Amino acid sequence: MGRLLRMRFKDLPSVSRLLQDPRLAGLSHDLAVRVAREVIEDARQRIRAGEAVSPLADAAAQRAEALCRPRLVPVINATGIVLHTNLGRAPMSPEAAAAAAAVAGGYSSLEMHLSTGKRGGRLEGIAAPLCELTGAEAAIGVNNNAAGVLLALTALARGKEVIVSRGELVEIGGSFRVPDVISDGGARLVEVGATNRTRLSDYADAITENTAVLLRVHASNFRMIGFTERPDRAALCALARERGVLVVDDLGSGLLHSAPAMERSVVELEAEELVSNAIADGVDAVCFSGDKLLGGPQAGMIVGRSPVIQKMRRHPLYRALRLDKMVLAALEATLLLYRQGRQNEAIPARRMLAMTAAQCREAADRIAAEIPGSRVEADTSYSGGGALPAQGLPTFVVAVPVKRPDAFCAALRQGSPSIVARVARDTLILDPRTLLPGDAEVLIDAIRSRRS
Repeated sequence: MGRLLRMRFKDLPSVSRLLQDPRLAGLSHDLAVRVAREVIEDARQRIRAGEAVSPLADAAAQRAEALCRPRLVPVINATGIVLHTNLGRAPMSPEAAAAAAAVAGGYSSLEMHLSTGKRGGRLEGIAAPLCELTGAEAAIGVNNNAAGVLLALTALARGKEVIVSRGELVEIGGSFRVPDVISDGGARLVEVGATNRTRLSDYADAITENTAVLLRVHASNFRMIGFTERPDRAALCALARERGVLVVDDLGSGLLHSAPAMERSVVELEAEELVSNAIADGVDAVCFSGDKLLGGPQAGMIVGRSPVIQKMRRHPLYRALRLDKMVLAALEATLLLYRQGRQNEAIPARRMLAMTAAQCREAADRIAAEIPGSRVEADTSYSGGGALPAQGLPTFVVAVPVKRPDAFCAALRQGSPSIVARVARDTLILDPRTLLPGDAEVLIDAIRSRRS
């Protein structure tokens, strides 16, 4: 499509003529007709504007080729943002990816006990390890954390009151707002405290005979500092028990560890709350994500007291939100790595978060040695995905001087494989923290070929 033609309206080919091009043969008839009509209409608009027009057969062929390519493709993440929401958040471990692939192409033991041939529960592979890892009595999984919060409030508080601190009426990505979730779940929101300070007495004064839930919401994507106050969670749970209401804790990202004696180097990096601590404090139900700090597939975990969790599981909404076999397989494989104490080395997101600045420097030095003219600089990585807001991770990056860095970065994104980097200080920046095994070699080859 490099050449352009000066055309008149009468020169435009018919739809039937364009359909004769064999390059449209890969499309269904209806889709090929749509493509032909679209390129003809595009040409009409260009002619009206006095612009030159690309050969319509070539334009239709290119559009047809684009429609036959998958939209979702793998990318190499060189941004340094570990849980990059636009890039699918946490990359799964090889074990989790293999487990999902193993059940994807055929039948599986999703709801059958192979030893007896009788029906089994689809959550059995994840419920036991989740309870072991958190100290909870019961656990279920749904599509994502937002679904978990919606299910909890719908099942536990429909037609009743949910008390929330004004400082926790947050909005996360996609306009997901806590007040909206409460109202959509059929409950009535009761706000207490001030934006920056909420005391235990504020909750106590607001509880009525119609109160069902005290909701705590983790500030996943922002931090409030300065003159602030928030009630101790254990004290809030004690108040709830005394007054006969429930406490639901939306932890957002959620941080898991396998046992107190296990390696916890990642925990030392993070300001996130441990799910097990929330359970120990007496929370009735805790909601958290599967594809953030847990490092698994997209899912929403709900753990807590057995009667509370079972009430959610019996609710009709649960069936609409339940996990499919591929997510369950990947999630079970991820939790098995926690059981084995291998999470920090085997789960990519955990390994990336645990990387020290010295390890990043070593990786950056290796890459820079293969890219002439590049240099290594100190910089900052971020966890992303709404986890650890404003908490940077010290890193070292490879700065590559290129002409028109924004255009160079765009060309990398559109290459095969796609490489997503960033531009800073009018320079192409590559952060090794988020590279997976084998990515560095592909990245180096792509940079060198495009600079030559």
